[in-house]
Amino acid sequence: MTPSPVSSNPILRRTLVWSGISALVLAVVAGGIGFAVAGVNGLWSGLLGVLLAVLFLGITAGSILFANRWFGDPIYVQLFFAIVLGGWLLKLGIFLVVMMVLSGQPWVEPLVFFLSIVAGVAMSLVVDVIVLTRMRLPNVSDISLPTTNPEDETPDQGESTPPAASEGR
Repeated sequence: MTPSPVSSNPILRRTLVWSGISALVLAVVAGGIGFAVAGVNGLWSGLLGVLLAVLFLGITAGSILFANRWFGDPIYVQLFFAIVLGGWLLKLGIFLVVMMVLSGQPWVEPLVFFLSIVAGVAMSLVVDVIVLTRMRLPNVSDISLPTTNPEDETPDQGESTPPAASEGR
């Protein structure tokens, strides 16, 4: 398949890259603070919280990038929304399963886990704002304007000429 001409793809890719780099830094910080506060259990809780935050936030951008591969296809809109909605449903399912599995685990430090998830979401929002404010994207993109016919300089829209004002004497 050829690369997608959708103008939002570079923004989404850059967001994923910067989010990954920021997540590594946040994992070190959250793991370190978790270890200092609650030992090894705090370390694992902090790392797991950051991992889940990045995973959940990455699924949305990844599903949009994946769906944009069908840009220009007659059923692009239907495919796009089906893929993105499927990604959201996948996130919901993963979230429910992970929370049920982790709810009774003795090694999970709930406060460290919760704060690392919140820090991961906040970090992702900051990355999104920074990337979006620094990207240059035209106000109108991904469209093609009607062209003029070079022989008579009229639009190719099949427009008819207006009736002459002298008609109906």
